[in-house]
Amino acid sequence: MPAGPEVEDFDLVIVGGGKAGKTLAMDRAKAGRRVALVEQKWIGGTCINVACIPTKTLVTSARLIGVLRRAATLGVRVDGAEVDLALLRAHKEGVVSDMVTMNHDLFVASGMDFIMGDARFTGHRTVLVTTDAGGQRLLRGVHVVLNIGTRPKLPSIPGLDTITPMTSEDVLRLESIPQRTALIGGGPVGCELAQMLQAFGSRVTMLVRGDRLLASEEPELSAAVLASFRADGIDVRLGAAAASVAAVSPGVGVALTLTDGTTLEADELVVATGRTPVTTGIGLELAGIDLDDRGFVVVDESLATTATHTWAVGDVTGHVEFTHASYDDYRIVKANMAGGDRVTTGRLIPAVTFVEPELARVGLTEAEALAAGHRVSVTVQPVIAVPRSRTLRQTEGLWKIVVDQSTDRILGASLAGAGSGEVIAVIQTAMLAGAPYTLLRDSIFAHPTMAEGLNTAFGALTPVT
Repeated sequence: MPAGPEVEDFDLVIVGGGKAGKTLAMDRAKAGRRVALVEQKWIGGTCINVACIPTKTLVTSARLIGVLRRAATLGVRVDGAEVDLALLRAHKEGVVSDMVTMNHDLFVASGMDFIMGDARFTGHRTVLVTTDAGGQRLLRGVHVVLNIGTRPKLPSIPGLDTITPMTSEDVLRLESIPQRTALIGGGPVGCELAQMLQAFGSRVTMLVRGDRLLASEEPELSAAVLASFRADGIDVRLGAAAASVAAVSPGVGVALTLTDGTTLEADELVVATGRTPVTTGIGLELAGIDLDDRGFVVVDESLATTATHTWAVGDVTGHVEFTHASYDDYRIVKANMAGGDRVTTGRLIPAVTFVEPELARVGLTEAEALAAGHRVSVTVQPVIAVPRSRTLRQTEGLWKIVVDQSTDRILGASLAGAGSGEVIAVIQTAMLAGAPYTLLRDSIFAHPTMAEGLNTAFGALTPVT
């Protein structure tokens, strides 16, 4: 029986090259540590290859279609504009390819040992890698970091296993635009995909199990997005769920029977019902790494797992699934591996959903603030009140901001409207500084910008409790 590979010792072994893992690997390698980064599939991680970057690249194209459709209101006549799927795909793949190449070059330049292959734990802080080249390497780290991410989750619907539904990743590889799309899910990913597909020419029907879109958002903002979707022609069915799924004919179309007994036919079925961790079959039990009942890696507030000198970062921890949160995970683990005490507790993490009107949120909603015992004042301002929205001809949406009455500090903000992802950063900065809301109310913002609307928004606070 041939002997296995000899153990190679590293200061740091990272399994998975998402935002936190790859950033930590490059940082420590540049600092002179011996670092191995093992990546199974995506150079640069999920975000670059099949999530944030390609999705938002296509959202940019969908938004351009929206601009062209209202071009006459901007004084420009545009005739004959249409989606060219080949050009669309080239646009998306060009952006992704450039970023993958950039990441690979940075990996090499850092001095890390970058390995493409399949990793399996054989013991504490010890990983056997079957490389893409066909060999095997046995890696042992003083510290080990898991950054293995998640994959799209399919719901349990009778008949779903007899067809080939599309996930958020599959939509990015469309070979044609379906005439009719049925989409299950009403969260951020489902909303982005639905509006994008509708803009590209598909007739989209959304099946949303709950009583509103984007259930974690402020009710007023959810309603604003719903109104925009329906104005775009998207058939949003609230309180609707699929009871079963079947192929209409072999390889052609899909039929859904809903829980209310009605039926729906479509050319493609897209499922956007969340993601599940990639934690099975890789020997985590041999490494002493515990999982929770959903399959996510158990970590404490310092991102340490149940195994000594072993950490987990990014989506696999079950925390918020944002690249910017993963980047902060890198900072936490870097500090704590050196004996620091940085924690995830109390982080102020913004969220942006790239639909029209753009949705951005940070901190507490009104309901969350009240539940936490705050006495609050609230301002709700329609976006049309901001002069910049009129010059853009993007007057849909509203802003809702919650302030603590006793301290005048901003507790949270939810914005729906043009440029919301940028304006939310201004509010977040004030919150991080612990500044009173009057700082933004009385600031001199450039005219006409969307941020200028903060003057009038904070000037109209109304006590709720």
